[in-house]
Amino acid sequence: MTDNLDLLSNDVLKIGKYTFKSRLFLGTGKYKDFVETARALELSGAEVVTVAVRRIELTRKEGQEFLFDYVSPKRWTILPNTAGCYTVDDAVRTAQLAREALDTDLIKLEVIGDAKTLFPDNAATLEAAKILIADGFTVLPYCLDDPIVCRKLEELGCAAVMPLAAPIGSGMGLRNPFNLKIILEAAKIPVIVDAGVGTASDAARAMELGVGGLLMNTAVAQAKDPLKMAIAMRYATEAGRLAYLAGRIPMKLYAQASSPLTGLID
Repeated sequence: MTDNLDLLSNDVLKIGKYTFKSRLFLGTGKYKDFVETARALELSGAEVVTVAVRRIELTRKEGQEFLFDYVSPKRWTILPNTAGCYTVDDAVRTAQLAREALDTDLIKLEVIGDAKTLFPDNAATLEAAKILIADGFTVLPYCLDDPIVCRKLEELGCAAVMPLAAPIGSGMGLRNPFNLKIILEAAKIPVIVDAGVGTASDAARAMELGVGGLLMNTAVAQAKDPLKMAIAMRYATEAGRLAYLAGRIPMKLYAQASSPLTGLID
């Protein structure tokens, strides 16, 4: 039987100057230890790994375990993020720190507007994105599933947009697939669903809509068995992508016979 990856071997995700075969991006937080983190990443097939710049040590400190001893930048593309930033200045400074420490122009931009919901601040995200793009960053902004905000971010020059499916860490799945469809119809850059996926069926459903990829952390790291969930998310992402490319049949109100009705025996 042909492996999913064989069927998708020529189906690559392009974000700015970067190209990826895997459409699953995975975070590095909330695992029990770095060993489990690295194993989950391996099993997921992810090529892009996100790290929260403000929550990890970017340089080695004597006597402390170091994430990048387990998650090597030579093996994975590191996507630093500005998680925990609530102002434009904080987000910009954090992105610049990440670029200096990790030698990458990639940044997942987060400017949070509310500590309870962790929803992004639209105006601040737009302002920070403009500054970072002018500074040479490849910007992937976390945003609401708002078609207007996504359009404005694209117009600024963002390499992708990353609308949430549901609040960060909620596991609620796709709360508004219709907004995502509107975003997809208008966007000329990749749309990466970020936040809210809870299980494999959520991942497959999002990919079936035609999104470019998925970014998740809690759904895998906080599963009862993170390693099994990493595998499940890998196959769900691939299956959803294949289903989108294959094209589903139209939905009908009434039954339609699978076999032809002509030439039946009297």
